[in-house]
Amino acid sequence: MSTLWVFPGQGAQQPGMLHALPDAPVVRVCIEQASAALDEDVRLLDSAEALQSTRAVQLCLLIAGVAASRLLIERGHHPDYVAGLSIGAYAAAVVAGALEFADAVRLVALRGELMQRAYPSGYGMTAILGLDQASVERLLAEAEGPVYLGNINAETQLVIAGSDAAMAAVAECARTLGAGMAKRLAMSVPSHCELLDAPARELAEAFAGVELRTPQARYLSSSSARLIRDPGTLRDDLAYNMSRVVDWQATLVTAYERGVRLHLELPPGGVLTGLARRVFDAGQAIAFEGARLDTLDAMLRQEVSRDR
Repeated sequence: MSTLWVFPGQGAQQPGMLHALPDAPVVRVCIEQASAALDEDVRLLDSAEALQSTRAVQLCLLIAGVAASRLLIERGHHPDYVAGLSIGAYAAAVVAGALEFADAVRLVALRGELMQRAYPSGYGMTAILGLDQASVERLLAEAEGPVYLGNINAETQLVIAGSDAAMAAVAECARTLGAGMAKRLAMSVPSHCELLDAPARELAEAFAGVELRTPQARYLSSSSARLIRDPGTLRDDLAYNMSRVVDWQATLVTAYERGVRLHLELPPGGVLTGLARRVFDAGQAIAFEGARLDTLDAMLRQEVSRDR
C-alpha cells in the first residue's frame, strides 16, 4: 500500500505546538538543529504572542513536521509520497531527502520575513465554503481592489487572498449567493497570488546557493499537483509557491490515482485529514495529532502489511 505524508500550511499553527511534540531524543535533536541554524532558541517561537509573526508560524510548522516525521522514520516507517500545503512543502522536501534541514530552516525564516515585510497589515486570506470555483472566480472578476484566488482545498472550499476591504466585499457577495461560510483566516499576508511575486523572486535568489537533491520519496507539488523529480524544478517549486495558487484538491486526487491508499497528516492539527476524507475511503486518512504514538505505530504497520 502506498502512503502519502502531508504537511499543513499556515493557519494550522497552535500555541505550544513545539512543546506538544513527543518528548523523544530525535525530536529534541531536531529542535536543537533548528536553533543552531538560526542561532536562537526556536522553542520560544510557539507562544501565542510569538505566533503573531509570520516568520515564527512558518518556522514552527516546518520544525513540527520534520520532528514528527523523524520520530516515525526512527520507528521504521517511510513515506512513498510526500506533499505539503504552502509552507508545508519545505518539510515535505526535507523528509523526502531533497533539502537539508538546516538549509530549510534558514530559507523558511527568510520566507516568513519577506512575506511579512511585503504586507505588514491590511491584507490576508479568507475561506469561502459552499461555492464552486467558477462562482468564486466570477466574484473575483467583478471585485474592486486587489483580490485573487489563493487555494483550491476542495471542490467547494476555496480561499481568496488580497486586501481586507476587497476580501470583505467578495465575502459579502459570496454569502448572498449561498456560501455556507466566508471567514477571514488567521493569515496576515495575501499568499498564493501575484501580490507575492516580488518576495518570491527574492527568495529564489537565496535558493541559488542551496543544494537540492533528487527526492528519495516521491514529491508531489501542491501548486501543479504533479510529481517533481528534478532538483532544479523542485527549487523553482519551493521558491515560488508563495505566489502560486495551491491546488490541494488536485494534489490529493493525483496521489489517489497513483495508488496511494493511506494518507497521514503530520502535526499540527487535522484539517488536511478532513479534506482527504473526501477523496480517500474511511480509515485511509489519519492524523498524527491527537493519536497515541504506539497506536499510530500499530495503525501504520497494519495498513502497510495488508498490501503484502
